[in-house]
Amino acid sequence: MRDRVPVHAELGEIAVGLADAAGNLLLEMRHGGLTGPALRESGDRVSHEFLVSELARRCPGDAVLSEEGRDDGARLGASRVWIIDPLDGTREFSEPPRWDWAVHIALVVDGELTVGAVALPARGMSFHTSKPPRLPPMQPGVTRMLVSRTRAPGWATDVARGLGAKIVRMGSAGAKAMAVVLGEAEIYVHAGGQYEWDSAAPVAIARAAGLHVSRLDGSSLRYNQPDPWLPDLLICRREIAATALELCRRWCE
Repeated sequence: MRDRVPVHAELGEIAVGLADAAGNLLLEMRHGGLTGPALRESGDRVSHEFLVSELARRCPGDAVLSEEGRDDGARLGASRVWIIDPLDGTREFSEPPRWDWAVHIALVVDGELTVGAVALPARGMSFHTSKPPRLPPMQPGVTRMLVSRTRAPGWATDVARGLGAKIVRMGSAGAKAMAVVLGEAEIYVHAGGQYEWDSAAPVAIARAAGLHVSRLDGSSLRYNQPDPWLPDLLICRREIAATALELCRRWCE
């Protein structure tokens, strides 16, 4: 017989605890002698195996969608689905001392994104929806727009110009989203396509913190879909959301 289902706050604590634990494993591996592709592959595998094993033990019966796992479609009939990226920003992880890599854990309940945890192990920081981070006041001055370190959309310079923004390139979707949460940037835009595990946990936290989150056309982000591909993403301060959406729509047409 299945154990009593914890409340969402307890599930959030489970998520952040596992994200932190996986992050600690990854930090140990980073200092264990492996480099380059061998470090990337080992990091992905070890973090995935740890998280899947712990979720099976703590939340038996729940489905899991992981970047490193096989998707057999069983999750589509499950009430609760964990969406995990065991190591987001694999390239940056393999390039010490870069910090812009993360561990993502999210939970979808009956189609709704309810729980998210993001660990930034190299910064000694973690974020979760059970205790949403407090968004700092928007600072005056130049707007900072985060884009992919390697796959920035070609029209990003036009959007940045329309916002009067400075473009900042960074790895890991989680690192970029949490930079906006921390007030270290005001907008994160992505248009090269991502999978649900890239954005589910960061979106849950950004939304809980009071940021605007959506597709570039303003439509809602949906998770645990048959095809886990998401074409684009916008996370930004609500103060600039209307202008950002107008610019993004214009350049995506």
